[in-house]
Amino acid sequence: MIAALVRIAVCALLVVTSGCGSPPRADRLLIFAAASLQTPFTEIGDRFTTANPGTVVELSFAGSADLLSQLTQGADADVFAPADTPTMNRAAGFGLLGDQPAAFATNTLTIAVAPGNPLGLKSIRDLQNVSVVVCAVQVPCGSALPRLEQEAGVDLRPVSEESSVTDVLNKVTSGATDAGLVYVTDALAAGDSVTAVSFPEAATAINTYQIATLKQSRDASLAGAFVNFVTGPVGRSALAAAGFGTP
Repeated sequence: MIAALVRIAVCALLVVTSGCGSPPRADRLLIFAAASLQTPFTEIGDRFTTANPGTVVELSFAGSADLLSQLTQGADADVFAPADTPTMNRAAGFGLLGDQPAAFATNTLTIAVAPGNPLGLKSIRDLQNVSVVVCAVQVPCGSALPRLEQEAGVDLRPVSEESSVTDVLNKVTSGATDAGLVYVTDALAAGDSVTAVSFPEAATAINTYQIATLKQSRDASLAGAFVNFVTGPVGRSALAAAGFGTP
């Protein structure tokens, strides 16, 4: 009886400090990733938690410039994966990175149109004659636009400029615009809701994705393990299935 009372007293004391009798708190990772990575990173996150029981991976997807802005304003995150090298370089310039970035994927642009391409668009030059939506030039999916226009000898007049490639794709699938410049991977993920029209000039503007741990991470070791997971066989497989190229 005395021994039982002692155990109860000890447990009551431990509840205050560590939660006696309750499961340990899960390790948490918050990943800031470019919107175009939603499909492969969702799979990678699920497989990482399976390989690391007790770990919770939270994914925050948005335009790379928006994510960087959130980080510079003090947002909490462990890993950063923007859609191009210049954005990662800016993150490094702000002193946000915990280690050297690693290139892990590439992506190119394509023209997304309504299913079946009812307007018969064949090239980037045809976008001069229809309503088109693009990414804003300050975000990775829009930064290549001036180079593409110069390469193709066109002057596009988009009806809107969006902060992420997902927003551009939504304009196309909703019928709000005739066409949109999106990543090949986003058009692939959209399935039958869009038709992709490739154009040769896209090969001159390939985006390279990088990933790095953040200096503010509460668990640098776990964050580093996630980065290694992305750049390793599991990550490469998921990225290839989603249409990404290798760096």
